[in-house]
Amino acid sequence: VQLQASGGGRVQPGGYLTLSCAASGPIIRINAMGWYRQAPGMQRELVARIFADGSDEYFSNSVKDRFTISRENTRNTVYLRMVSPKPEDTAVYYCNVDHAYVNGDYGPVYEFEIWGQGTQVTVSS
Repeated sequence: VQLQASGGGRVQPGGYLTLSCAASGPIIRINAMGWYRQAPGMQRELVARIFADGSDEYFSNSVKDRFTISRENTRNTVYLRMVSPKPEDTAVYYCNVDHAYVNGDYGPVYEFEIWGQGTQVTVSS
């Protein structure tokens, strides 16, 4: 399974930006999809996560009430909508799949902790 993130760039404080991440490969089913971020000199942190049927979501306290997360299971895609971003939201954002059930060479198998390549988000005026 491969994850391709897109949508990063520069955004002004108080604006909005949407990140997308599409999973590709011999996918049968994906469990939780989420977004992490890593600012310079900081550890990677979980920003938001959404579970398989979309009924359960998690947000870090720093983005709660400003960011939303959604997914389209038919397209194996997860979105992160950033509303009113702040300069402290500046970071490289990584999409993540905690585990996926895929068609392997010898039958269905699980793949764990799948990461996208990261997309830079810069919040500045």
